[in-house]
Amino acid sequence: MTMNGIIPSLNTPFKSDGSLDLYSLKRLVNHTVSRGCSGMLGLAFAGEQQTLSKPERIEFIKVVAKENNKRIPLIISVTSSDPETSIELAKLSKIYGAQGVCIQISNEMCLARNIDFLQEISKVSPEIIMVQDLDWSGNGLGIDSIIKMFNQIEKFNWLKIETLGAGPKYTAIKELTKGKLKVCGGWAVTQLLDALNRGVDAFIPTGMEGFYTKIYNQYQSGNEKFARELFYKLLPVLNFTNQHLDISIKFFKELRVKEGLFSNSYCRLKSAKFDWYQEKEANVLLQRALLLCDEYIDEDKHDE
Repeated sequence: MTMNGIIPSLNTPFKSDGSLDLYSLKRLVNHTVSRGCSGMLGLAFAGEQQTLSKPERIEFIKVVAKENNKRIPLIISVTSSDPETSIELAKLSKIYGAQGVCIQISNEMCLARNIDFLQEISKVSPEIIMVQDLDWSGNGLGIDSIIKMFNQIEKFNWLKIETLGAGPKYTAIKELTKGKLKVCGGWAVTQLLDALNRGVDAFIPTGMEGFYTKIYNQYQSGNEKFARELFYKLLPVLNFTNQHLDISIKFFKELRVKEGLFSNSYCRLKSAKFDWYQEKEANVLLQRALLLCDEYIDEDKHDE
């Protein structure tokens, strides 16, 4: 199953009372498919998964899987502080029709325990296991450990790298596995152009998925110069949203409202809010994001 391209992380919509907004969630799923994405990732940290109860996460999986109806690959993050919850969510993801699961593996746990845990996940999971190599301030999992896990876990076929100095790590993993372990970039894909040059397989933004798809397709068509020009147009948005994950979550929920997909930008994370100055800057950049998406997505429609 190919997922090369753009795999957006789905924002989790809430009603004004803080409950799940399943109607808006369905709209987001259809929007994601319509933008030519190669897959979608649900219940990631950017989707505020840490604020959802287990029943809510299960409801999310059911609704998204049913609405998607296997049109594009669906990956569900099953990361949890409780290993048994991760295993249960992996099992339910397969039952409800997801094509894969994503699981964060800690570099603080010994390799043998990580392998044992992935083997338990593998027994019940769909065919794709995407390991999330996340380290906010360091280099994450050791390359030797990743290779050993890859050699022992058949379903471990995707690696999401979100660490410092990700570029050389992308290259090392692809070379050591001869491209068999697919790699993707997160962190709002600030390393997009460097990663494309390294042959990275997929990218996971939190919004503007149609615009990212445009950049990706232009690069893959051999038009690197235009892809680079498009990416440069995105930089003011990335500079603002990459200050902190909370800012990114709030910004892209505001964008979903302006796109007509969400009824409001409610965030359960109380730290995901703007002060007056951030709100002022966000409004300018939201208009920029909308104009970029409208201009280049409409251009694609005219070309069809």
